[in-house]
Amino acid sequence: MSAAEERAPGPAYDADVLAGRALRLGERARERGRREWRVRLRLTYVILVIAVQAGLAAALSWVIGHDVLGNPAPVFAPSAAVGTIVAAIGQRARRTAQSLIGVGIGILVGNALLYTLGPGPVQIGLAVAIAIATALVISGGSGAAVAQAGASAVLIATLSPVNPNLEWPRVLDAFVGGAVGLVVVTLLFPVNPIRVLNRAATPIVQLISAELRTTASALDQRDTELAVASLQRLREAGPDLARLSQALDGAREVVSLAPVRWQRRHDVEQFAQFAQQGERLVGDVQDLARTSATALQYDEPLPDELPTTLRQLAEATEHLRAERVSGRDPQRARATALAAMHSARKAGDVATGRFTQTLVTQTRVATSDLLRASGLDPDTANRLTRERYGERT
Repeated sequence: MSAAEERAPGPAYDADVLAGRALRLGERARERGRREWRVRLRLTYVILVIAVQAGLAAALSWVIGHDVLGNPAPVFAPSAAVGTIVAAIGQRARRTAQSLIGVGIGILVGNALLYTLGPGPVQIGLAVAIAIATALVISGGSGAAVAQAGASAVLIATLSPVNPNLEWPRVLDAFVGGAVGLVVVTLLFPVNPIRVLNRAATPIVQLISAELRTTASALDQRDTELAVASLQRLREAGPDLARLSQALDGAREVVSLAPVRWQRRHDVEQFAQFAQQGERLVGDVQDLARTSATALQYDEPLPDELPTTLRQLAEATEHLRAERVSGRDPQRARATALAAMHSARKAGDVATGRFTQTLVTQTRVATSDLLRASGLDPDTANRLTRERYGERT
């Protein structure tokens, strides 16, 4: 065979590899674009809902303060109502309480300095400084309490000398505004807590299942770069996990305050099992991607059952979210996760490389965490995982 013929397969092979990588990059770019589009749609919906709620709460709080309570200028009531509406979901009741605390602190400090030192610019500065410092100490750094304490101190120190008896209208405005804001978001327009949780959990579920499948493909194709890229995407899950935690707080707030959502309390607490395990599951998949990349770098032989195990874990994660959203007991998710242990046992029987054996162990850890996310206690989840893998207790 000539030298030219010996070299001929090289460029063709390189072209095939490059074409495959280009296709994967294109698919990732399309998926990223679809994800960003869904995020924009959700953001637009949230903006519209908050805008309508804030406008309605501001109007209602003004009507109550002006027409019902007789305050000729209840300017702080709409402000407090809007502040409650725009607070992050899960923090609205807390923000209302903190605002009232801040108002009380500002009024007390402003009046104390006004009566002891009299009016003046120095007194205004001292009143604001002391009120804010007091609010920071008492509220633990709450922005709502600090802002209301400073504003109330300024109001009392500047306007009380010419317009006395501002204290009670100021407290009433804060109470009316906060109460109206809470009524709007919990009675008139309460969000669906399961929808909130599902919307926040979806990116986590998609990430976990997608990267499990990607890592499985990396093992099938012996593509180290694919496993490393999967690990990098998993490291960027922090913001999604934070949103899921915030959504859980919000869902619990809704089912506590909104009577029409009380019947979903059990569903929310069941969903919370998955939300609380989200960070552990992401960490499990990170470990699998990292060890897969290492095993490939060391060119260890890989059992065919390992990619199957990872794909079954991805399927179990998707079943778990679907069953939680529908309110069903996650039997299918548990069965699929335990089926993955059957494949893992086969892989463990033939695994010879050190990192490959570690991969098998990590699939067992991920399975146990999935079972815990489905609502099982840690002892039961560990026992079922061991039994299905083949270790009898």
